[in-house]
Amino acid sequence: MPHLTLLGVDGATSQVGLVEAAGYTKPDGPLRSRVAYAAAHVVPKIAADNTPGQPADVDWDATLDFRRAVYSWGLGVADAMDTAQRNMGLDAAATRELIARSAEVARDEGGSVVVGVNTDHVDDAHISIDRVIDAYKEQLHYTEEQGAGPVLMASRHLARVAESADDYRRVYREVLGSAGGPVVLHWLGTAFDPELEGYFGATDWRAASDVLLEIIGENTDKVAGVKMSLLDAASEVSVRERLPEGVRMFTGDDFNYVGLIGGASVPDAAQPERDPSSPRQHSDALLGAFAALAPVASAAIQALDAGDPARYLEVLGPTEELSRQIFAAPTFYYKTGVAFLSWLNGHQPAFQMVGGLHSARSLPHLSRIVELANASGALEKPELAAVRWHGMLRHNGLDVPGVLA
Repeated sequence: MPHLTLLGVDGATSQVGLVEAAGYTKPDGPLRSRVAYAAAHVVPKIAADNTPGQPADVDWDATLDFRRAVYSWGLGVADAMDTAQRNMGLDAAATRELIARSAEVARDEGGSVVVGVNTDHVDDAHISIDRVIDAYKEQLHYTEEQGAGPVLMASRHLARVAESADDYRRVYREVLGSAGGPVVLHWLGTAFDPELEGYFGATDWRAASDVLLEIIGENTDKVAGVKMSLLDAASEVSVRERLPEGVRMFTGDDFNYVGLIGGASVPDAAQPERDPSSPRQHSDALLGAFAALAPVASAAIQALDAGDPARYLEVLGPTEELSRQIFAAPTFYYKTGVAFLSWLNGHQPAFQMVGGLHSARSLPHLSRIVELANASGALEKPELAAVRWHGMLRHNGLDVPGVLA
């Protein structure tokens, strides 16, 4: 049996057996029991100057082919989100081009795409509330013109200038009022972006959630859902149970998604206490983890479609430990793990990222990703992954004898 060589934090190597490909089957169409989006990353040109501080030079063929692969598994794509390195290497010009190109691919593939709307094209660090509103509207209207669904992301500009919860109410009221149709709101926690401390006017999630729910309640015709990325399952369930009818909860919890997505239909999945009388017993998904796990995520939701919650848990349950490794602190470097798995699985020619972010994780950290991806069926082409990983180890001066090249 072929083996994988692994690298520990002490520098010692070990070996584990290379697990065969899981052989998951693609669905005939979109998934039915859950709405699920994979928040996709971008692939840089190999020879470009994608070093820190330089404008992103994107390999559009590889980037868009990755989105086509996601669609082929019945998942939707969430684009130009934090997984695509917004505020961490993807500049405003590249973001606009990504939105336009991704929307075009979605139309060609018959896929569902939502994209991030922010204020990050404004260079000034500190701007007025009025300018925040205008900046949001500018990106919102551009997104709508491209035919993509908007996700109203948390704004660093707003977090800096807001003096109270009333400022958040005003901004969201005016921006949502200008939307041509329903949008998804995004609550991004400080583990992903420390500059968003106190978003929605409070550092305590309970107080902040009250403001969020007030904003949604005042604009139910303009809010399709909310994506919560606090890495706190209890807070998500609490908000989920209080959402108005017709407003979806999209989990962005890359630590606890198995139980949150499975909900009441998967009683053996670890999940926080919930109200059994609530009509909302599960979350839908908008996850960076699903970009790394598209075939596995699809197979799991296909099991729910078939009324087989035990199979759902069997397929998706083992991936949560892998996701926790990818999203380990400092969590905002999780994009490195997503791109790394994309490379191992043959979706891009090199392990590179815009902004030089491929250097953000250590070899032992990446080795643990390899180990857990192998164990959880997340290596789509195990032999290719082994060849690439062992080559990376050799490139870094480690001897990898007697294993698959």
